[in-house]
Amino acid sequence: QRLWIKRLFRSGIQDQSFYEKMWAQLNTSRVWQGEMWNKHKDGRIYPVWQTINPIYSDNQVTNYISVFSDISDLKKAEKELEYLAHYDALTGLPNRVLLRSRLAHALEQAHRHGHKVALLFLDLDRFKNVNDSLGHPVGDQLLKAIADRLSKRIREGDTLCRLGGDEFIVVLDYIQKPSDAAHAAQDLIETLATPFSIAETHEIFIGASVGIAIYPDDSRTSIELEKNADAAMYKAKESGRNTFHFYTYELSVSADQRLTLENSLRKAIENEEIKVVFQPQVDVNGQLVGVEALARWKDADQQEIPPITFIPIAEDTGLIIPLGQYVLETACRLMEPLFNKSDSSLKLAVNLSAKQFMQTNLTEHIEQTLARTSFNPEQLEIEITESALMETGRDAIVIINSLRRLGVSIAIDDFGTGYSSLSYLKHYAIDKLKIDRSFVKDLPQNIGDREITSTIISMGRNMELSVLAEGVETKAQFELLKAQGCHYFQGYYFGKPQPPHTLNRLLTV
Repeated sequence: QRLWIKRLFRSGIQDQSFYEKMWAQLNTSRVWQGEMWNKHKDGRIYPVWQTINPIYSDNQVTNYISVFSDISDLKKAEKELEYLAHYDALTGLPNRVLLRSRLAHALEQAHRHGHKVALLFLDLDRFKNVNDSLGHPVGDQLLKAIADRLSKRIREGDTLCRLGGDEFIVVLDYIQKPSDAAHAAQDLIETLATPFSIAETHEIFIGASVGIAIYPDDSRTSIELEKNADAAMYKAKESGRNTFHFYTYELSVSADQRLTLENSLRKAIENEEIKVVFQPQVDVNGQLVGVEALARWKDADQQEIPPITFIPIAEDTGLIIPLGQYVLETACRLMEPLFNKSDSSLKLAVNLSAKQFMQTNLTEHIEQTLARTSFNPEQLEIEITESALMETGRDAIVIINSLRRLGVSIAIDDFGTGYSSLSYLKHYAIDKLKIDRSFVKDLPQNIGDREITSTIISMGRNMELSVLAEGVETKAQFELLKAQGCHYFQGYYFGKPQPPHTLNRLLTV
């Protein structure tokens, strides 16, 4: 009988001890149930859920009844679930779960043998622009191509995983000194420097910022190591992107402060604690032609938080969308009664971030805001940075045209700091160029800046665009720019950003 059972289930996978246990259970429990491998008559091996019952007559086993179910589909589903639990579905790379397991093992080995482990936190630079401009299917193809290229550059035994979105982590299982990690990070950055050809129709350039944390120098736990590498990655982005940065203790303090600031900013936006002030814009005669709306924020201790500190946080966290909408609506609401009783040619300039500009329902939002505040669309000027315009690509043409149909005018902010040229500008229905303050602050002494401002002003005039210079702080700067042919001016020489009640006196002069 034992031999019969063994021959019946002759897959060759179960060993002798398996059948001995089966037989023992049949003798004691008079039933056996379990998973086993069977062999089909065509030679195929497949898994089954098997039930065997002995048939007794006069307390003697005369026969066995065997019932089984083919569980191939179930085992396949289990295998797929196991895979999805540990691997990224898009790229096939290990995910965060498997990373934690491998990193814990790497740290355990490093502790035992006294070597170092490096964790590299890699974040793609401006990947969101690819999704926004070319669509998520192209973005997904790019992520797969990036994963494939990075996989070929890491050492055997190291781990490359995708956390999600555009974030990757590399665990260098064994390094002797921190410079080994620096070389690896630079190699990964250079690996991504070659453009990616996606679907034979898109050539995409992508960079990466890498943060590096070392065990045991920077942390002794996997969670802290990842956190510290993340903080270092943000420092790499602040340093200009497409570079790497090592973790320091100061970065942890900075990261904690950043998180505190982010939470405070979120509450300030929800509670409408952000103040909107207005900086005058004047013509060559010093007459008021408009104002620019600017956001100002004081924390709970009434300490002024400079825009250069909180605006980048708002952009990184997505808070720039509600913040921008709040500033736009507040500015329109505050200026509507003042503009209504003064010169109808006055303009209210409001900045849009790149994230706002790429919103699919941007025009609808602005139209609704104008309706709610009864603000004249012909007096609203939307400012878009040059870099935002370039990053949006051809979609910018559609967006700008839809805004123009509302009656809104368009200005290019920080002009001269990005990539614009006549060949780009001629495609966009814009009204004004704003010369970035970085080209104004050293006037009139700096010869190079004089040449740049003169060129921009000439370019604007040749294209029948108005030109406004930002950051004008002295009479000498004003006189030079006026002589070069600049139309409008903004800066402390004419007035600091001020609340509406102060501005009211200027509007009624």
